Amino acid sequence: MTHNLEITTAGVPLGNAEKALIMLHGRGGSAQDVLNLSQHLNVADFALLAPKATNHTWYPYSFIAPVDQNEPWLSSALEIVAHTVQTALDNGINGENIYFFGFSQGACLTLEFLARNGHRYGGAVAIIGGVIGDKIDRSNYKGDFAQTPIFIGTSNPDMHVPVERVHASASILTEMNADVTVKVYDNFGHSINEEEIAWANKLVFT
Repeated sequence: MTHNLEITTAGVPLGNAEKALIMLHGRGGSAQDVLNLSQHLNVADFALLAPKATNHTWYPYSFIAPVDQNEPWLSSALEIVAHTVQTALDNGINGENIYFFGFSQGACLTLEFLARNGHRYGGAVAIIGGVIGDKIDRSNYKGDFAQTPIFIGTSNPDMHVPVERVHASASILTEMNADVTVKVYDNFGHSINEEEIAWANKLVFT
């Protein structure tokens, strides 16, 4: 199964915006679900772009399953993110003004895409996620983030995302010259809390 390029937009029209936020929904979610979160973020002057996953899932198995089990869904999902980035670029938005927000499966996809495409971006927020695969293949990850701010929030424990993978992902991004902040909330559950939103606005959407 592969994904079709279907992007729901909101906020400032792309042709009029100087900044763009790419929002990636979680498993079982939708583009509109994740766009609704934007009302809590300091992104009133952003174009918002939310691609949609086929059948509401970016890949069928756990993000820490062997990568082959999640193909070709995973490669297709990464291509969808790349096309969404290119859509922003084609509309005159510079790479350093492109931002990312992902939750759960969308957070994993966000971090995997970023680690494979290290550049100076505006910033990124990943709530409960980590780079993808049963084993981390560091050779997949290249580039220089030039101190792009990245905020990762998570619960410990989390039913889907081990906190050890969160920290390992943060280490990779830091090695790639990102300015990474991780906040771990004990027994919070698989959701987004107000403090994470506050950190996102303070560190990324300033």
